[in-house]
Amino acid sequence: MERDALNLGTEHVDRLFRKFFVPTLLGMLSISAVTVADGIFVGHGVGSDGIAAINICIPLLMIFTGFGLMVGAGCSVVASIHLACGKVKAARLNVTQALLFVTLVTVLASALILGFARPVALRLGASSHLLPAAVDYLWGFVPALTFQMWISVGLFIVRLDGAPRLAMWCSVVSALVNTLLDWLFVFPLGWGIFGAALASSVGMFTGGAIVAVYLFHHARTLRFHPVKASRKSLRLSLRNIGYQCRIGSSALLGEATMAVLMFTGNLVFMYHLGDDGVGAFGIACYYTPFVFMIGNAVAQSAQPIVSFNFGAERFDRVAATQRVALATAVFCGAVVAAAFVGCPQLLVGLFLPLDNAAAQIAVEGFPLFAAGVVCFVVNLAIIGYYQSLERVRPATIFALLRGFVFLVPAFVLLPRMFGTPGIWLAMPLSETLTLLAIGGYYYLSGRRTR
Repeated sequence: MERDALNLGTEHVDRLFRKFFVPTLLGMLSISAVTVADGIFVGHGVGSDGIAAINICIPLLMIFTGFGLMVGAGCSVVASIHLACGKVKAARLNVTQALLFVTLVTVLASALILGFARPVALRLGASSHLLPAAVDYLWGFVPALTFQMWISVGLFIVRLDGAPRLAMWCSVVSALVNTLLDWLFVFPLGWGIFGAALASSVGMFTGGAIVAVYLFHHARTLRFHPVKASRKSLRLSLRNIGYQCRIGSSALLGEATMAVLMFTGNLVFMYHLGDDGVGAFGIACYYTPFVFMIGNAVAQSAQPIVSFNFGAERFDRVAATQRVALATAVFCGAVVAAAFVGCPQLLVGLFLPLDNAAAQIAVEGFPLFAAGVVCFVVNLAIIGYYQSLERVRPATIFALLRGFVFLVPAFVLLPRMFGTPGIWLAMPLSETLTLLAIGGYYYLSGRRTR
């Protein structure tokens, strides 16, 4: 297994950030490519109804991913600080506790969802027309969620252990397996939306297996450590897990924001434009995880550097990392926004023929949706920065602002004021208001410290 020589306390911050960011970004984009591959093959093999059915299910699946990111981010921050203080055993215990916790919770929750798949799909907003396809997708995807949790948590640990390129290849291999099987299951075998979900499951199993093999047999520092089964040990484990979840709660809220965006958008588009509207919004939602993963890549690349140097009281390196991360977020966000504005026909055409009614709605809406992309990525980077410093309150508040406080009212009010364009502008307005709130907080905090 490949391991990289990284010194978080002495190597130049710019160079260190690049060593984390490039493989992390490629790995994150590969994770998003799994869902996009489903959409492309389903769009051409099943049609816009297939895309709409998947989009109905995705909010639930994103909550699980957010749960994994919450535990992974919290575990990584705590383990980073332990390593900076020379407490290797404590760091290993945190890693072991985190993975045991997500495994247990996900297995139980997956069993409940599969036992009540039809009511779950209805609760997610499936119409009677889309219900059978939504249930099929749940049945194909949910059994592999435990492996997705191992990926979500494990990649934080693998990067912190000094192997960011291995973390990248874990995601890339998973995406390649999923894409190949998508083609096989949807077209030659004709398994439709269930086949796309099954392909994703096999891809997640592959990625989770790579993480498990590394942590069990090849980890350099963050190996598993036995957890005692005594009452006192279990109580301490629960306390540690609770602390990790509190630190990483903004990561869960970040994914919850995506889930709320998709869930509320589905309901609003269904109300105003019917199934075609949900299909159009579904195409945008296939690209939104790419934007989210870019912001996540910036935050996760900065996190081990910020947390380690914060624990070592090297605050000059913490500030330098923040500057590099923000500059990277602005640049990446601008590139993605330009793609949304400049070539919506190309982006939409990957999923549906452009003469399709849903495709026409999406082409008209993409440039409006793009107005919030830069703020979206920058907000994620800033929230990740506060999380890396164990400053849970501001990270949580900003995550709540962008995900609930601003987003839901924007979805309700803007369509009444501007019609269909208002639906597309809900996310941009929410992200812009959040960034203004962050700027106000930073300004007031600076004045108080003078």
